[in-house]
Amino acid sequence: MVDKSSLPKVVADDLDALLNVLPPGIRQSLLGQPDNSELLEVVLDLGRPPEARYPQREVILSDSEVTESDIEYVVSRIGVFSGDNRAGIERTLHRVSAIRNREGRIVGLTCRVGRAVFGTVKIIQDLVESGKSVLLLGKPGVGKTTMLREVARVLADDFGKRVIVVDTSNEIAGDGDIPHPAIGHARRMQVPTPTMQHAVMIEAVENHMPEVIIIDEIGTSLEAEAARTIAERGVQLVGTAHGNSLDNLMMNPTLCDLVGGIQSVTLGDEEARRRHTQKSILERKAPPTFDVVVEIRERSKVVVHPDVGRAVDAILRGETLETEVRWFGEDGEVKRKVMSSPSLSEKGLEHQRQKVRVYLFGVNRSKVQEAAKEKGLDLEFTLDLSECDLLLTTKNYYRRKPQKVIDAEMLGIPIYAVKSNNLPQLKQFVGDLLLTQKKDVAVTSALGEAARAVRLAKKGKGPVELSPQSAYIRRLQHLLVEQHNLTSYSVGKEPTRRVRVI
Repeated sequence: MVDKSSLPKVVADDLDALLNVLPPGIRQSLLGQPDNSELLEVVLDLGRPPEARYPQREVILSDSEVTESDIEYVVSRIGVFSGDNRAGIERTLHRVSAIRNREGRIVGLTCRVGRAVFGTVKIIQDLVESGKSVLLLGKPGVGKTTMLREVARVLADDFGKRVIVVDTSNEIAGDGDIPHPAIGHARRMQVPTPTMQHAVMIEAVENHMPEVIIIDEIGTSLEAEAARTIAERGVQLVGTAHGNSLDNLMMNPTLCDLVGGIQSVTLGDEEARRRHTQKSILERKAPPTFDVVVEIRERSKVVVHPDVGRAVDAILRGETLETEVRWFGEDGEVKRKVMSSPSLSEKGLEHQRQKVRVYLFGVNRSKVQEAAKEKGLDLEFTLDLSECDLLLTTKNYYRRKPQKVIDAEMLGIPIYAVKSNNLPQLKQFVGDLLLTQKKDVAVTSALGEAARAVRLAKKGKGPVELSPQSAYIRRLQHLLVEQHNLTSYSVGKEPTRRVRVI
């Protein structure tokens, strides 16, 4: 595991600016905490004690309940709430989100600490310096916006380019009319409402002659069209989009145009024979809007597709896909390795057991490690909820619904609750986790078999019968076959019922 303390980064959080908008009693209590450099957010809910949240603990800041005057104190000192119930503190990256009652009155505030992290762009700096358009993908909280912010600064300050940031929710450059210094000399255009993002993207090109446009969260077909228009005018684009990987993006009918789009093509008899495929195939429709796709797997690890057009073609043809994996070594330098990975239709051919990243809440870490070691399970413990594969807690904590559990549920993170924090219960947890992994292997293997059958059927070597599987796995196999415009049906009786691909 990479020692993240060795990564080349500097953090600026303007924490005093956030503390100064809090009621005096709450602010004073926060100042007495020893680890405010890791403070995530302060929660003020009417009629409940104020609470501070850190990566591994939650602190009650006062015995007194939050009053309407406390909430009004904060609201009067921050910017105006937008349509998404978010406000900010001018020239900072902090965000204050409101919870309203049915009458629209604010009854809760989440004061989130915003931090500018310098040094994260190093892992992709050569890509953005090349002038190519780069699309960043990854799950929420993995650092996409942080990286965009630094890309803007590096291109504007170090390379003297005309950079415009299209900032829809002030996530990149902070609240107020003056953008946060973290974007350097890049200019920022704010967006009145999220539905107007595509229009502001076009306006930026038409009115301000940028060489680079930075855009966060391309999520609609209008925004995808605007991105293509910008790229066709020769402007470099660096942005993020919904989706964790290139495969995901290709399956998204709204956004697949960013990587060239996909269309069904009917070949002539001679061409089909030459390619050893059926006459109806899937092909890339157009040149990709983005030249490079970067999948951010972890804060210190990315997977790069340096030629998006070639990558998409390989995936559609079922060919082996070459990618470049990059990560920060313990010396803080970027390490690289070219990898050959299965294409979309070959995902099930191989299974590599990966570490399960666990976030512990109220559970003894040493006991979990002991149980995992005895069962031969490789666990990795993370302090960042957004990076974990599951949250492990006790049923007692789970019933009380602390905020960390609520956050996990909102992020869609699986939660495993043991009866008590003892070794036998934790051994049962590890056993259940191993059983789940074995089921994953079975699914992976079955889909790999279906992928091989698809290739044979496309070469005219069908029908192909697969191994007997459960109804659930057969359904997944049918869906995979359907994605390739082929036909499949189930034959036989349980327990030997199986899928036939034609």
